[in-house]
Amino acid sequence: MHECKTVTLRTRPLKKNMLSFYLDYYPGYRDKESMKVIRHESLGIYIYAEPKNQREQNFNAVMSEKAEAIRCRRFESIVNEQYDFFDKSKMKGDFLAYYKKTLRKHDQKWEFVYLHFFNFVGGKCSFEEIDVDLCNKFREYLLNAKQLRRPKRPISRNSAVGYWSTFRGFLKILYRNKLIHSNVNDFLEKIEPEDVVKDYLSVDELYRLAETPCKIPILKTASLFSCLTSLRISDILTLRWEEIVDFAAGGKCVHTVTQKTKTE
Repeated sequence: MHECKTVTLRTRPLKKNMLSFYLDYYPGYRDKESMKVIRHESLGIYIYAEPKNQREQNFNAVMSEKAEAIRCRRFESIVNEQYDFFDKSKMKGDFLAYYKKTLRKHDQKWEFVYLHFFNFVGGKCSFEEIDVDLCNKFREYLLNAKQLRRPKRPISRNSAVGYWSTFRGFLKILYRNKLIHSNVNDFLEKIEPEDVVKDYLSVDELYRLAETPCKIPILKTASLFSCLTSLRISDILTLRWEEIVDFAAGGKCVHTVTQKTKTE
């Protein structure tokens, strides 16, 4: 367990008679987002190693004051986390910027939820604004929102179910990382899905489809492949040759993990 005891402001020499400020964390602390142990942090603040005149001395004084202010804020934040004090400065942080940063770790549905929430709040939202009332209003927004790619069509109720579930999952992450005061998710109701009757082709219709001419051969091949394997387009686009394996009863089969449901 890494519990940082001191945060020291230090300098390292650079070329051209300059020094660079950095923070020295002892014995280091574990960043809760990246899970890496941080021991040093460059501040991107520079001063003259040997100021030659009053102007350079004044510059050094101003930059040194800024570096010390950052050191104090970093140490306060670390102490708050170690002793379970809520870091109020985080509440002023940009919720949307943090949300967008997390998209790299998740699938496309997270991006759709982010874009819907971005539209809902008009592009501005801080962590302190995330409360039960705002989230319930977003729930109502999802139930009446239009599709992002087809603005004239409303999103289906089951899509709203998935988006709302994803958003609530993100709220849990925020609470775990102490970015919001309370576990808002405990006070939110889920959206009930509706049963959907899915149409499918009969065997005769599938034969007719196979015999129908198509100007784009690859489109026809892909369509038939999807029908015969039940794979979505997202799964077909990511399919690799090594996922085509020998079937125990003879022939070949597809062994893959689907993009949408994460099932084999």
